[in-house]
Amino acid sequence: MKLTLLSVGDKLPAWANTAVAEYLKRMPREARVDLVEIRPEKRAGQSPDSIKTTEAARLLDKLPAGARLVALDEHGREVTTRELADLLARWMADGRDVALVIGGADGLAPGLLDKAEAKLSLSRLTLPHALARVLLVEQLYRAVSLLNNHPYHRE
Repeated sequence: MKLTLLSVGDKLPAWANTAVAEYLKRMPREARVDLVEIRPEKRAGQSPDSIKTTEAARLLDKLPAGARLVALDEHGREVTTRELADLLARWMADGRDVALVIGGADGLAPGLLDKAEAKLSLSRLTLPHALARVLLVEQLYRAVSLLNNHPYHRE
């Protein structure tokens, strides 16, 4: 299984890029994550709905063929690290690639959310985009560590 993180935003602060790169480097071969940054739409003179629609088209254009689409959305299901690990285990057993999608400042377009096979929330808190990306890759690393019986997580 190949994991792809499709993320709107291409100019994150250095601290976020460093943290993301560190966790991506730690991922084992069987759970490699490819990060694909999507250029955000310029906001000047556009409605949030228009922006989300344009960004959704860019995201869907980069979606790997046949991949399970998992949207990160504030209204999605909150999961524990153990539950995320269990989801990853099921996805790995299924053999399909998985694309996790983080939207831009306005979130994800309803049409893209409708196409998602799962919607997950990182938190009910409003997170800056850079922090959401770091949090997601850290939790993917932690979940895979749990699956590999690594003592990274303490229950």
